[in-house]
Amino acid sequence: MSIDQLVPTIVRPPVTIHCPATGEEVGSVPDTEPDSVAEVVDGLRAQQPAWEALGPKGRARWLFILRDWLLDNETHLEDVLQSETGKPRTEAGLEVPVIAEIINFYAARAPRDLADAKLPNSGAFSLTKSQRKTYRPHPVVGVITPWNFPLLMPAMDVIPALLAGAAVILKPSEVTPLSALELARGWREIGAPPVLACITGRGDTGAAVVDAVDMVQFTGSTATGRKIAARAGERLIPCSVELGGKDAAIVLADADLERAANGILWGGLMNSGQACISVERVYVEESVHDEFVALLTAKVRSLRQGADDDSHSADVGALANANQVDIVRRHVDDAIARGATALTGGAPTGVGTFFKPTVLVDVDHTMACMTEETFGPTIPVMRVADADEAVRLANDSVYGLSATVWTGSRSRGDAIARRLEAGAVNVNDMFSNLFCFGLPHGGWKSSGIGARFGGASGLHKYCRMQAVTAPRFPTLTNEPLWYPYTPSRGRVAARLLRAIVARDVRRRFSGTRR
Repeated sequence: MSIDQLVPTIVRPPVTIHCPATGEEVGSVPDTEPDSVAEVVDGLRAQQPAWEALGPKGRARWLFILRDWLLDNETHLEDVLQSETGKPRTEAGLEVPVIAEIINFYAARAPRDLADAKLPNSGAFSLTKSQRKTYRPHPVVGVITPWNFPLLMPAMDVIPALLAGAAVILKPSEVTPLSALELARGWREIGAPPVLACITGRGDTGAAVVDAVDMVQFTGSTATGRKIAARAGERLIPCSVELGGKDAAIVLADADLERAANGILWGGLMNSGQACISVERVYVEESVHDEFVALLTAKVRSLRQGADDDSHSADVGALANANQVDIVRRHVDDAIARGATALTGGAPTGVGTFFKPTVLVDVDHTMACMTEETFGPTIPVMRVADADEAVRLANDSVYGLSATVWTGSRSRGDAIARRLEAGAVNVNDMFSNLFCFGLPHGGWKSSGIGARFGGASGLHKYCRMQAVTAPRFPTLTNEPLWYPYTPSRGRVAARLLRAIVARDVRRRFSGTRR
């Protein structure tokens, strides 16, 4: 069966894709009927046993071939990424190399991490049993991804799921589906088994995926994530959801302010601030606040913004859509109305969906820019008395995805990291946890449940654990604890059990009369 046979006939009008930087139409994709999704999943489910039977090494060979296809088609993939996102070329160029490294990491580990595990005896009751733990994949995994990294986000979940032995149905955002379709095209062109299908469509198509699969991995808004988790709970299927963030940066007086300003500049504005782990609020100790703000503001003003091609002529690109522009403008306007000042930026450029990179000062937690997820090119900076106040304010959030601490003392940074309510903390660095695939990447509080990555657990999340026991020695026809119950068998069984569990002579051989 070819993978084309897993894609149903589409009857609804297509979804049109526009480049946010120019407004130009760059493509259209099918709006898949929700009723057709189960048909696709059924087709994947039929193919999955043969894929699982290849074993981790056999599956890894296909992923290595996909890696090479991605690298061979890198320029074209960057073109597609730019066309649907308006990213600068440098940022579009990050996604394929990171995907290749994810494949290298997990494909090399899969044979070891998915191998059966023989367990030691857990006590006297298990002395006569061999014990083995196996990892069996969920047959069909649904991966639902957002619009901000439209090639990387699908790949970082599809790859470990495929390596675990699952079949995958991928549903990308209807805002940026073209790159995900390229990933599926690559899988098809290398002649891989038909265990990856990419379907496109709007929200009801994604909801149908949740209703049909055996496990769901979702990345997106907290509001949608709550609905998916609730539906998964109703169906009693596992889910992992990575949701919103309001990541805090803490700059202490002993920090290298130049490095801190450079790191927070990139961490706040990379991808126009449209990353779940973007720096969205900054707390700076009072004694260095003004110096830090001056450094940061000068650096923001020096950035180049605009539509880019392959010339690397822009640093900051467009926002994904007009709705995102409205959110950023509302947060900035609310802050200014409540007494904040925009030292630079503060408004859309008037072209496409570009919003000027913005530094806000005199902010506080009455303002939306400090409490709600902005997902845009704004960096609000708040003055704090000391590290204790910074930690308290950083933890004053419904979100807990990640955070950064900037200090001249590594031990102090580690100590503050342990006080922050976030799933990851980077000391004197930005985004580094996301590229350390052996570490978990998942949020606390309203930032999600579960984690992507995490070494072996990044594969095991797509598996069901199975326990297998077998007798270690020749067996009896009828075990002492089996039927029929008789007085003599009961007394023997009671004495035997007591002798096994007691840890002193008196208790082993007393109190066994019946």
